[in-house]
Amino acid sequence: MFGGKLYIQKAQAATYVQQNIPTLFFHGWGGSYHSETQMTTAAKSAGVTDTVVRADVSPKGHVHFVGQLAANAKNPIIQVNYQNNRNGNYYEDGRWAKNVIVALQKQYHFQKMNLVGHSMGNMAIMYYLMANTNDPTLPTLNKQVDIAGHFNGILGMNDAPNQMKLAANGQPIHMDKDYRALLKLRKTYPKQVRVLNIYGDKNDGTHSDGDVSNASSQSLRYLIAKRAQSYTEKKFVGPQAQHSRLHENKAVDKVLIRFLWPQS
Repeated sequence: MFGGKLYIQKAQAATYVQQNIPTLFFHGWGGSYHSETQMTTAAKSAGVTDTVVRADVSPKGHVHFVGQLAANAKNPIIQVNYQNNRNGNYYEDGRWAKNVIVALQKQYHFQKMNLVGHSMGNMAIMYYLMANTNDPTLPTLNKQVDIAGHFNGILGMNDAPNQMKLAANGQPIHMDKDYRALLKLRKTYPKQVRVLNIYGDKNDGTHSDGDVSNASSQSLRYLIAKRAQSYTEKKFVGPQAQHSRLHENKAVDKVLIRFLWPQS
């Protein structure tokens, strides 16, 4: 029985592209690596990888790895865990993201990476990219997945249901200060990246996932779509498309896996 199970796992793994490109997951505000576990476990169960490690980031930005990543690991996954998980300073969140990437690069010497964010994790990624896109010493971004991104506002803070509108080209009619800062990416976002933007609509008339309006999530297009190699949006609808349920949604897992690690 054990031998048969092992054979099946190997057969599954062989169907996915096998690369030494790490995929880093960034959780949202108030979350932790537990917020990423459903998605990373789904990838591991599908046979994408057998390597999942954690990168703990201290409140001062120091990085400590939990688990080992072999030099020849295929499709390794890193669950990034901000111990200060309520830091609304996106510039600092971006610096911490860089600390993780640099520490990982020093230990495991990789040239490309994938980045996945949920909610505030997307802002950590975007502010990292804004500050470091032109640094040739850092790994090249291969694919980016944004889940429930609040690029131009959060409901109940600086946005309200059905308030924010987008022009035909995707530009928000009104931009908050964080979004205005990200406008720099319209000229600097790396051109080789394939992007998947996932967002949820509870289908309750708010055109939102309960925390973020669809327009705020879709405002990513104006920032990067003209530069990215490809840009795709995927909307999920219904109760399981609620903001925090998106990272527990098995349908999201399938889309994520298919995008990041296409079958060979």
